[in-house]
Amino acid sequence: MPYLDLEDCKLFYTIDDHTDPWTTPDTVLLVHGFTESAQAWRQWVPHFSRRCRVLRIDQRGFGKSGPVPKDYPLTTQRYVEDLAQVIEQLAGGRAHVVGGKSGGISVMTLAATRPELVKTITAVCSPVTPPAAQGWIEEMERDGMRSWAKRTQRSRMGTRMPEAGIEWWSDMMGETAVSTAHAYLRWVGAIDIREDIKRIQCPTLVIGTDTKHRGRAVFESWQKTIPDSELVMLPVDGYHAAATDPDMTAKAVAAFIDKHTS
Repeated sequence: MPYLDLEDCKLFYTIDDHTDPWTTPDTVLLVHGFTESAQAWRQWVPHFSRRCRVLRIDQRGFGKSGPVPKDYPLTTQRYVEDLAQVIEQLAGGRAHVVGGKSGGISVMTLAATRPELVKTITAVCSPVTPPAAQGWIEEMERDGMRSWAKRTQRSRMGTRMPEAGIEWWSDMMGETAVSTAHAYLRWVGAIDIREDIKRIQCPTLVIGTDTKHRGRAVFESWQKTIPDSELVMLPVDGYHAAATDPDMTAKAVAAFIDKHTS
């Protein structure tokens, strides 16, 4: 199994590369969100792996990277340093970095603080201030992680996700340890990167959906503060477009990367 040795963590990663072997392709790094793993991006791989090296990771605390203790000090700096190490050791140069939901927090902060590591970034349905997570920990402890994931799935995935998809995502998300959820929600419950993102200088794509959870006005309010950025709103009635419509979302990202790749 491919692991990267980091401080306090053996970080799992996988690389999908179906490019011509005589070329030197760009790397696209895909960063998942809360209670997910590299498997969250599996439907995206065919859209990129023929022309790019697709690098997927299980973030610290998730998937095959293993859980963290309840009191583990997860921080934005810690996650950004993890991404920096991944790019420096595995990407072979600057990378195009895509973050889904809360994974976009670290991606945007990476671009603001380590600009030498990124070519472009994309934030898909990401927050820049704390998400609404009241009562989640109590429910996870009482009913289990999968039960929480299943109960909240429709608002996340919208009406277009089939029931079989709801079950698959609930199974995958349900593998996250409650101890990791404690540490992660303590971190994400206090984030505010609205000032940080003003320092992003690389081409930036923000993808949003217009839902009660996080609507167009919310995305516009901070996207317009990123100097070289654009906003694409997708017609998806959930707040996880990368999962609900992976083909449409991946194609939007691929077109954006192509536009900014010489």
